[in-house]
Amino acid sequence: MNRVGRTLAVSLSGLEGHIVDVEVLSQAGLPAFVLVGLPDTAVGESRDRVRAAMVSSGFGFPQARVTANLSPAYLPKTGTGFDLGIAVALLIAAGTVKQDRQSNCVYLGELSLDGRVRPVRGVLPAVAAAVAAGRSRVVVAAESALEAGLVKGAEVVAVASLEELAWKLGAPIDPPAPSRSAEDVPSGVCAPEAPCPDLADVVGQATARYALEIAAAGSHHLLFQGPPGNGKTMMASCLPGILPPLSEAESVEVTALHSVAGTLDPRGGLIRRPPFQDPHHTATTAAMVGGGSGTPRPGAISLAHRGVLFLDECPEFSPRVLQTLRQPLERGEVVIHRANSTARYPSRFHLVMAANPCPCGQAYGRGQACTCTVTARRRYMGRISGPLLDRIDMWVEVEPVSALPPDAAAAGESSRAVAARVATARAAQIERFKSEGWLLNSEAPGGWLRAHMGSGLIIKSGLNTALETGAISLRGVDRVLRVAWTMADLAGRPSPCAQDVEAAMTLRRRNG
Repeated sequence: MNRVGRTLAVSLSGLEGHIVDVEVLSQAGLPAFVLVGLPDTAVGESRDRVRAAMVSSGFGFPQARVTANLSPAYLPKTGTGFDLGIAVALLIAAGTVKQDRQSNCVYLGELSLDGRVRPVRGVLPAVAAAVAAGRSRVVVAAESALEAGLVKGAEVVAVASLEELAWKLGAPIDPPAPSRSAEDVPSGVCAPEAPCPDLADVVGQATARYALEIAAAGSHHLLFQGPPGNGKTMMASCLPGILPPLSEAESVEVTALHSVAGTLDPRGGLIRRPPFQDPHHTATTAAMVGGGSGTPRPGAISLAHRGVLFLDECPEFSPRVLQTLRQPLERGEVVIHRANSTARYPSRFHLVMAANPCPCGQAYGRGQACTCTVTARRRYMGRISGPLLDRIDMWVEVEPVSALPPDAAAAGESSRAVAARVATARAAQIERFKSEGWLLNSEAPGGWLRAHMGSGLIIKSGLNTALETGAISLRGVDRVLRVAWTMADLAGRPSPCAQDVEAAMTLRRRNG
């Protein structure tokens, strides 16, 4: 007699999850195991994993023609997370487990050859998709229980083996030996995050510190240029410490990205601190943008979402890699195309770039003569394309420090003091734009900014003259205005004055 077993699983496309119906039919015929529904290589190999796991768990495998269908058929299926759903559907088709309400339960897990259930990447967004579709009961590997539990409304069932799951579903077998379950997974908070460097430790650099504060308050992009050893890297690493903590929605989004990338430690709960990504200058395009077989993994650009992407020694990066930043800077997302699918990952970040003035780094040094020719300097900075530089809001020269402060009291402000001003400025922006559909000055369209500025302010500030002479592009005008609005917010003014616009133009003036 033909038997059909049905379960549910989730297929991820980027951070978007789709419910997949898993149907298994066992019928008379030559023994075979056929898997249909547009599976990739990893899904296709589940036939061997499921067969070995069922035999190792003592259930055997039906000597019949078994057909497993993953529906909808047009949706590409990737990864190993379908193993558990296929195995349970097989147990239902064999009569070992009753169908009952199992069709409303979602299964996410990979099977090992001995029947153990292994965790898979992307559990958090997959569980979120299941809950959003009204399927709140989710079965996952024991190691994934904490991550799945981060989703509100999810009823998580954690299992360590296929045998344990079958017993929980009512299979007529003896209780399995005690194994690692959700209760055995360490539930304590993991070691606290390493503290961010404090701005109080930065010596001098008043202009660069102010630019960093502006960048944090309005979510602007920043380029530090200057000789090595004067604080460029340190100031960039201080930026997450002066950014506000992530909101609940932002935390879920950022945590989901790290879950798909396989870099999430669920013991720490949702990610609350803005992330900091500082890829090495040898990073490839795939490492920056994301990629890989099956479900594409997010790259550094997406892992920096709602945080900071820092490119140290940016002229040393491949020009091709630098060009990949242009789309995310404009659209706030990365799109990875495959032959049968497209994955989209959010990527709104603060871009901070640091560069020496020349290959030897001593163009503005003290006591060391620069050996680079003018042509070499231009060629070095020319590795950063004009279109990319035009998307940077502020270009700041970090000059050599000439003297140490006489005592600790002369040190700069701490990150906590700066963070308080940043939070106040951001609150003003959120209040201003609460009915406009955006939150921060960096997201506001230029038309809105110009329409709400004082009459004749652009002419008074000289911005229109700079545009006429070609000293700045129209995109640059909008970025200057956004920085000017952020300066006004930090100063507590309702709108920019001419001095704000002039100061924003000065910060955008290219060095070298």
